[in-house]
Amino acid sequence: MTNKPTFHEALSFWLKLGFISFGGPAGQIAILHEFLVEKKKWISESKFLHALNYCMLLPGPEAQQLATYMGWLLHGVRGGLAAGILFILPSMFILLGLSILYVSFGNTPIVFAMFNGLKPAVVAIVILALIKIAKKSLRSAFHFFIAGAAFVCLFFFKVSFPLIILVAILLSLLLRRYLPSYLATSRSNGPAGTVNESDYFINRNSMLPQGFYTPGLMAMKVLAFCLLWAAPFVAFYFLSSDYAFWKQLSVFFSQAAFVTFGGAYSVLPYVAQVSVEKYQWLSNGQMLDGLALGETTPGPLIMVLVFVGFMAGYNYFNYSLLAGSVGLLATTWYTFLPSFLFILIGAPLIERTQENVRVREMLEMVSAAVVGVILSLCLYLAAAVLF
Repeated sequence: MTNKPTFHEALSFWLKLGFISFGGPAGQIAILHEFLVEKKKWISESKFLHALNYCMLLPGPEAQQLATYMGWLLHGVRGGLAAGILFILPSMFILLGLSILYVSFGNTPIVFAMFNGLKPAVVAIVILALIKIAKKSLRSAFHFFIAGAAFVCLFFFKVSFPLIILVAILLSLLLRRYLPSYLATSRSNGPAGTVNESDYFINRNSMLPQGFYTPGLMAMKVLAFCLLWAAPFVAFYFLSSDYAFWKQLSVFFSQAAFVTFGGAYSVLPYVAQVSVEKYQWLSNGQMLDGLALGETTPGPLIMVLVFVGFMAGYNYFNYSLLAGSVGLLATTWYTFLPSFLFILIGAPLIERTQENVRVREMLEMVSAAVVGVILSLCLYLAAAVLF
């Protein structure tokens, strides 16, 4: 059996991962699998896939959540925090620097031309993402119908993205009860239970001390999360001259974090709809530039939201780099804080459960709706490029 890795060994990998995690969630998950499962044999295949299945059910960046889960498996809460934080920290600082350069020199001819050249490429990237997600998500004619309905609701009737997700979840529950044949396409992704995993440090037979939980311990974790969520509100109330703006920004990105099913592309139409059209924090051209920046930096693509937070603070406070930087930090906090909640509270429970068919069917329905949402994003971005 492989010896337990030291915390320092794991920490060096999590730090390295934060700088090399290009390629979106698929590439990031592949890096995690290659190092943890194939190279180091710290985590067995069955444990890795079980954690991945859970992370794919959650809103938020699945690769960052998977890294947090792997860190938790290896070294408990401190391991999960180290892995999750280092996954996003490098990209956050890189994007902060790029955002400052963007607002400082974005109107110079060479930078302007560069972003104009990137915009069509970004649209093409989103179209490719749409095709990949559609191939995985649209498994029946009914799924195609759900995707089309979601597109029509968002693109033509401006129905909010959270409401679309809620309706998809409720519809899956109703179909499971009354018309289960419509959900018959679900497939199990669970690993076979016959593979010998004794060479791995953590395998399906491992008894993890961090897997122990009590209702009191879980309540303490939820309370800690609530205090961490509320802390910036207190700071903004006493230190800011415009508490209403910061409250609006914090609440908005907290809501966005809880409806990011299917990755960043799924929530971007919602963010664009509210931040550009309702709050007017930035223009649709700036939104597209932010997506270009997000595509060229390591870390999860959802980091594009922190660019929106930067532009919101920068524009609202009369082109203040300080306000923009605070907006970026606040957006990062509220975008990723729920991910740590889901893993550090949910992982001990998930380690004791098997894959839930009903939850998987619910996810498939949500994924089908997300395809329609991403199609709406494609047209939205294409219109911004062409007109």
